[in-house]
Formats: sequence, structure tokens, C-alpha cells
Amino acid sequence: MAARIALRHTRPDLRRLGGRMRADTAPSEQKRLYELDLLRFLSAMFVVSYHYAGVNSGFWTQGARHLFPELAPVARFGHLGVLLFFMISGFVILMSGWGRQIGDFAVSRITRLFPAYWASVALTVVIFYTAGTFFANASGPDSVPRRLLPNLTMLEGGVGADYMEGLYWTLWTELHFYVLIAILIYCGVTYSRSVGFMVTWLLLSVFAMECKVMAVQMLLLSAQAPYFIAGMAFYLMYRYRPNLVLWMIVGACWALSCYYLLRGVDPNDAWPGVYKYAVPATLTTFYILMALVATGRLAWMRWRRLTLLGALTYPLYLTHETVARPVVKFLYPTLNRGAVLGLCVALALLTAYVIHRCVERPGSTWMRTRLKQALKEIRAGDATPPRPVKTEPAPELVSDLEVPRTPTLAGS
Repeated sequence: MAARIALRHTRPDLRRLGGRMRADTAPSEQKRLYELDLLRFLSAMFVVSYHYAGVNSGFWTQGARHLFPELAPVARFGHLGVLLFFMISGFVILMSGWGRQIGDFAVSRITRLFPAYWASVALTVVIFYTAGTFFANASGPDSVPRRLLPNLTMLEGGVGADYMEGLYWTLWTELHFYVLIAILIYCGVTYSRSVGFMVTWLLLSVFAMECKVMAVQMLLLSAQAPYFIAGMAFYLMYRYRPNLVLWMIVGACWALSCYYLLRGVDPNDAWPGVYKYAVPATLTTFYILMALVATGRLAWMRWRRLTLLGALTYPLYLTHETVARPVVKFLYPTLNRGAVLGLCVALALLTAYVIHRCVERPGSTWMRTRLKQALKEIRAGDATPPRPVKTEPAPELVSDLEVPRTPTLAGS
């Protein structure tokens, strides 16, 4: 969801390299992965469908699932779209970190995530004070001002503050992943190191579950690790070529991810007799789609408008609930449910477009220029010796007993 980069990747002709590709291979062609733009947008719309028509409660006067019985059988599984986001994130973040230093990777992530995120937080506050709607969670309206400052840092999940929007938890998960991938970037990203990193991470995440040490499970993202690792494996298939080791990693991730979801079912999402079949089927579809991307089966998608859909994904994901609440509050049931639902979707897309054009693009450019300059100065400071600091000797302290007395008339 938050893991969009400029999806351009250089893929050398493997035939000229005997089926192998070095990390320093010169470019031979460039193309954009339009298929990932489309998958990201479809994932976001799947999540939107869940919050608009697939939840038991939500911001409607009654449960959205009961209000839209025609959409609910599919929309109630829309929360799984987040998992496809995680897989895409594993793919593109490994792509983004390849050949980069940690500083450059950090700049790319900060400039990608924060402009639209800050706009989303600000929009949430504005709508709260103008329309009175907000993400309630377990807190009342008095908590909204208290949430603001920690939410601006994107670290609210770590300090225990309430989220301004419930879906912000996925950004905290993404930050965990960035820290883990930074370890690989620090060591230098290569094919063999990437495979070793993925296998080690997957095994350690399972060991953490076995030990039932919650702190280690959180650090290693035990429940979400299979999705990120599978995405990384799919990227290695795309960059090089599929082989048995990569397919075995993907297979292990698929099996674990299905098991984890079926083991811990949210009562609000449970559907007896259906859930245990629908969830593995949906996850399997996600894995198949990513496999088609990795093997080039979807490379025929060359429609340039898909770039715009990909650009709208992140702000759409962040703000779709925020803008829908006041629409439902003031227009439903005056207008029928279908009209209000259509207005919610249209307003969410329009808001995403405005944030992308007016905040995200100029904000990212402004931040990138200044962060790169700051990074350059920091590196230059490491490369040159520090300037000598001029110091003056401290004045000597003289004891009162050693101060010569001025002679007086009486003593002269």
C-alpha cells in the first residue's frame, strides 16, 4: 500500500549472461511495471469495498454488510487486500534497495510516505472539527487532539497512541519491514545474500512463534513475514529467473500465510462453512498474480493510464474512510444507499487525486532535494577531518591567601 516507487526496473538480457545476472550489469532496456500499478489499485479498491460494504458495523447507521447484501459476499473479504499490498511491498522494496546505501534508501522511503500521510492526518483533524466524524476505536472525541502529535511521526503504533485512522497500523508494519530490509542493504544486496536473508528471517519468525516471545514476534513480523518474503522471492524471479529454491520459499510462505489466517479468525469476519475455503482461495489468487508478474506473463499490460491508478493507490488507501464518514452522516438516509455509496467512492478517488497532484508530487520533490543535500553534507563530514577548535587557556585560579595585600599607612 505504501510501497510504491517509480516502478521502473532495468532487466538485462539474461541470454547474453548465460542465464545469470550480476548486480553491476549495464542496462539494456527499461520498462515500467504497469501490472504492479494495476494490482496496487485493485488491492486498494478491495480494501475500500470492505470498509464501505463488507464490515459488520462501520460508519453507516447499520452494519454495512446488512445494508449491501449484494456486495457483502465479496466485500467482506476485502481486508485481505492488505496482504497483497505486503507482497507487492516485498517486491518493490527489494527492487528499491538494490544497489543503494541506507541513506539513499531512507530518503526514498521518507519522501514517498510522509507527504501524503501528513495530508491524511491533517484531513482527519479538519473533518473532525468541521463535521464531527472520526475513527472512534475505543476512545472518545476528546482523544483526537491527543492522537495528533504521535500520529504525525508515524510511530504511534510503537508508543501505544491511538491511530487517527484504523488502517494506519499497516504503515507501522511497513516501517518494521524497512528496518529489517535496511540490515540487508547495509550488508550489500546481492542474490545470495537476499536468499539467505529471506530464509533466515522466515525461520526466525517461526521460532519466535514457537517460543511465544511476543517482543521477538513483533520485531520479526512473524504473522506478516510470509507476505513480504514471498514478494522478495518473486522479485528475484523477475530480476533473474525462477528456480526451485525460490519456488520452495514461495511455497513455504503460501502455506504459512494460509495457516496463520485460518488459525486466528476475527469473529467479525468469520463466515462458518465459507471462510475456511474463501481465504485460502483468495490468498492463492494473490500468489498466482504475483507469480504472473514475476514470470513476465502480465508484461502485455502497457496502458500508460495505469500509472495514474498506481499513483492514486496510497492516498486513496489513507483517506477513503475519512472522507466517507461525513458523506454518510449528512446524506444517508436522505439519499438512497446506492447513491451515497457512489458519492463516497467518487469523493475518495477525487480526494486521492488532489492529494497526489497538490501535496504528494510537489512535497516529495521538495523533501527529496533537501534530504539529498543533507545526506551529501553528512557524508562529506565523514570524509573530511573536523576543523580544529581554537581554545584559549583557562585563567589560573589564584587563592585568596596568595593575593598580595596593598600596603596601608598603618602598616608602612
